[in-house]
Amino acid sequence: MIESALGPARSVLNVGAGAGSYEPSGRRVVAVEPSATMIAQRPPGSAPAVQGIAEALPVGGGAFDAATAILTVHHWTDLRAGLSELRRVSRRQAVLTWDPAVSSRFWLVEEYFPQIAERERDLATLDAVRDELEWAGARVEVIPVPVPADCTDGFTGAYWRRPEACLDTEVRAAMSPLALLDPPDVERGLGRKITRHKAHCVHPVVHAHRTDPCGHGDRCAGNARPAR
Repeated sequence: MIESALGPARSVLNVGAGAGSYEPSGRRVVAVEPSATMIAQRPPGSAPAVQGIAEALPVGGGAFDAATAILTVHHWTDLRAGLSELRRVSRRQAVLTWDPAVSSRFWLVEEYFPQIAERERDLATLDAVRDELEWAGARVEVIPVPVPADCTDGFTGAYWRRPEACLDTEVRAAMSPLALLDPPDVERGLGRKITRHKAHCVHPVVHAHRTDPCGHGDRCAGNARPAR
């Protein structure tokens, strides 16, 4: 779906790129990532990466056909500045985020770790991104992004049909919402016995956003549904 959102773009700036998990193939990609540690973890053959932040991208205006921001906007210190920079450097933008109003109903959050919903209530996610883009004159559309049952990324919603994986310490360590919880809260949640019967629960969590090639900020976002 990211490939589809990028349309005919031949050059892509991937902002908040991390280790490059979602970078498209077959296009000229440059990654921007603030963490030197994450840049060092990019596998051989990855797109070239420069250290920088979304709020002050180290590239010229209109330098790329498209820009992506994949599960990163909630880390930015200034959402408005970061989105403005995306629009400055590219003609099309694709943003992937989530809706806390939806993710708070995910069984892992609602029944085991409600503290996650409390911590995420004020993060810059779907509504904030949509509001900022509309404020900037963007035309906004919301579309769903399916989370496959065998998703390998490891974000919090990835294991919606594999609840037993959440008992694995290494799996939980890769989920930043869980990793940031106080240890007593984690132990309390684990004590509620996460079981395989959760495997049939629906988990809408992720949202995709894209802008049109004319740079008007036509963004798409939506509730993700698990792919059956």
